[in-house]
Amino acid sequence: MITTTDQLRTLRCAHATDPLDAAEAARLLALLDGWAIDTGRLTRAYAFDDYYQTMAFVNAIAYIAHCEDHHPELVVGYKNCVVRFETHSVKGLSLNDFICAAKADVLVRVAGRP
Repeated sequence: MITTTDQLRTLRCAHATDPLDAAEAARLLALLDGWAIDTGRLTRAYAFDDYYQTMAFVNAIAYIAHCEDHHPELVVGYKNCVVRFETHSVKGLSLNDFICAAKADVLVRVAGRP
């Protein structure tokens, strides 16, 4: 059983994955700061100081998405980016969404952002 975000970050996304039930999704959500489940998608808004920081984050998350073969919806603004994960193949949330969310959070922590 996954009990920490460190455990989530060390996992790799699986191509064959199962949908999470609401209780498991809520348990994993509690491990992540700033994330919410909104209309069935794992969602977080990130704020940045300027456009350059926003785009650096977008490019870094694109690289993670490519490596994990799990691609979020990104809504990009001048000083912000909203990230939404869902697993289309299961028509809901899977462990892959929480793995990628934990990895996205590392990007902002390394950059000294909350």
